[in-house]
Amino acid sequence: MGYDDVLIRLGDFGKYQKIIYFLICLTSIICAFHKLAGVFLLAKPDYRCLLPFEDPNSNATEYELKGNIKHLAYPKDTLSDKYVSCRYYNVDYSEEYLNQSEPFLGNGSRPCERYVYDKSKYLNSAVTEWNMVCGRSFMAAASDALFMSGVLVGSIVFGQLSDKYGRKPIFFTSLVIQMTFGILAGIAPEYFTYTASRFVVGATTSGVFLVAYVIAMEMVGPKKRLYAGIFVMMFFSFGYMLTAAFAYFVHDWRWLQISLTLPSLFFMSYYWIIPESARWLLSKNRREDALANIKKAARFNNMEISDEVLNQLLDEGKEEVKENKDESPPATQPSVFDLLRYPNLRRKTLLIFFDWFVNSGTYYGLSWNTSKLGSNVLLNFVISGAVEIPAYTFLLLTLNRWGRRTILCGCMLTAGVALLLTILVPKDMNWLIIALAMIGKLSITASYGTVYIFSAEQFPTVVRNVGLGASSMVARIGGILAPFFNMLADIWVPLPLIIFGAMAFVGGLLSLLLPETHNRPTLETIADGEQFGKTPRPNEYLENGRELKSIDSNYHETRPLNAAAKNSHENSNGQEKY
Repeated sequence: MGYDDVLIRLGDFGKYQKIIYFLICLTSIICAFHKLAGVFLLAKPDYRCLLPFEDPNSNATEYELKGNIKHLAYPKDTLSDKYVSCRYYNVDYSEEYLNQSEPFLGNGSRPCERYVYDKSKYLNSAVTEWNMVCGRSFMAAASDALFMSGVLVGSIVFGQLSDKYGRKPIFFTSLVIQMTFGILAGIAPEYFTYTASRFVVGATTSGVFLVAYVIAMEMVGPKKRLYAGIFVMMFFSFGYMLTAAFAYFVHDWRWLQISLTLPSLFFMSYYWIIPESARWLLSKNRREDALANIKKAARFNNMEISDEVLNQLLDEGKEEVKENKDESPPATQPSVFDLLRYPNLRRKTLLIFFDWFVNSGTYYGLSWNTSKLGSNVLLNFVISGAVEIPAYTFLLLTLNRWGRRTILCGCMLTAGVALLLTILVPKDMNWLIIALAMIGKLSITASYGTVYIFSAEQFPTVVRNVGLGASSMVARIGGILAPFFNMLADIWVPLPLIIFGAMAFVGGLLSLLLPETHNRPTLETIADGEQFGKTPRPNEYLENGRELKSIDSNYHETRPLNAAAKNSHENSNGQEKY
C-alpha cells in the first residue's frame, strides 16, 4: 500500500492531519462567496421607465408613483394584469393629461430610455448600474454563465498544473490571481471588464479549492475519506449562508464584491503552515522532502516511526507499482470513446452524463433562483444554504448502508416531485412555493453528493479518470445553462422550478436503469464494465469476449486495485461540485 500504510502509522487522521484539514476546509468558504455572490451582485429589483417629466438627477425620484400617474403612463398586460415595465405611453405628460381619468392611447407606447429602480430591497447592483433589464436582461444571465465557464476551464487548467508543478505553488498562485481579479471585478468601469474578471475568478475557485482539497485528501487515511469529503462540503454550505451576512451589512454591490474577496488575504498565511503533499513529492521522486513532511506530522501526533520502517513501507509501495508496470503490456491512452463503443457501457455512460447535467444545473439553478421567489430574499438565501447541512448529514448516515442507486434515485425523484408541485400552488401562497423549492434544494444536494461516488464505481479502472472528467464537463454545461433557465421566472415565477423538477424527476427514473454498485467488486476492465448490470443471452459474452479482451489488453492498469486505491475512489465524494 505504500503511503497509505504510512498514514495509518501516523494515526490515520491524527491531530496534525485534523488541523491541516480544518484550515483547508476554510478555503471552501471563500469559494462559496464567489460562486453565490452573483445572487446579490446581479440582483434585479422591480423597475419601471423614467417618465419624461421626471428629473433623473433628483433624489426625490421614487419607484412608487403616486395617484393616477402609473395608470396613465404604463400599458397593462392583459394576461398577467400587471403594468409593463419596459414601455410607457408615448404622450405629452402635461398637467392636463395627468389629471384625466383615462389615458389617450392614440400615439401607442415607446420603449424605456432610462429606468427607475425599487431600492427597498437593494441599494444597487450591477444590473441597475448598467441597466441589464428588458432587452438587455440576457446580459446578467450571460455573466453568470461565463463565470461557470471559468470554473470549467479552471478545473482543467489548474488540475493539470498542480499535477506538474505541485499542489502548494498552484494553490497560492490561484489565490493571488483570485484576489487581483476579485477586486478588479469590484472596480470594473463597465460590463465586459466585470464579466471577464468574474470569469477568471470562477477559474481560480478550482485552483484554490480543488487543489487545496487534494492536499487534504492525500493526508487522510482511507477509512476517513468519506467523512472528510462530506464535511468539507458542509464548510461550503457555511460559506453559502455567510454570503447573506455580507449582503445584509454591505449594500453597495461594488463594496460587496471587494468585501467577499478580501478574506482571501487570510489564506496567504498558509504558505508557512500548509505542507506540500507528500504523496505528490513521492510521485516526483522528491523522497527527502516527503520524508521531512511525514516526520513532522509524526512528531506533532506524538507517534514514533523509525526511518527504517518508514523507508520499508514506502519501498514496498514503490516495488508494488513497479512490479505491476513491469508485468503489464504497453499502455494505450484511454479516451471517452472507449465508454461509448459498447452498447451496455454506452447506455450507462449516457445515463451518468445526464445525471451530472441535471444535478449541477438544478443545484446552481435553485441556488441562484432565491431572489426570484419573492418575500424576504436574504432569508430565502440563508434557508437555501442551511438545508444543505441535513442533506450531507443524511449522506453520512446512509451512503454506506442503503446503496448508491437507492439514494440517488430517491433524492432526485423527491426533488422532482417537490419542484413540479409548484405548478399547483395558488399565487397568494408564495410561502408554499418557497417551502417546495427548499425541499427540492435539500434533495438535489444529497443526490449531487452521491452521484460522484456512484459514477466512480460505474466506470472501469482503466477509464475511470476519463469518465469522471467527461462527467464533470457535462455537469459544467448544466451550470452554464442554469442562469438562462432562471430568466424564465420573469414570465412565470415557478417556471424555472418546473423545468428543474421535470429534469430531476426524469433523471431519477432513468437512474433506476443503472446497476447498484454498493458492496460489488470493483470494475477493472472494459469487459467488466460492459458486462456489469447486463443479463447476457446464451453465448453472447463468448461471442464478444475476444474483442473486449483485445481492447483491455491495450491498458496496463487492468490489475485489481489495492485497498488504498479502492478506498480512494469509493470514499471520494462530490468534490467536483466545486
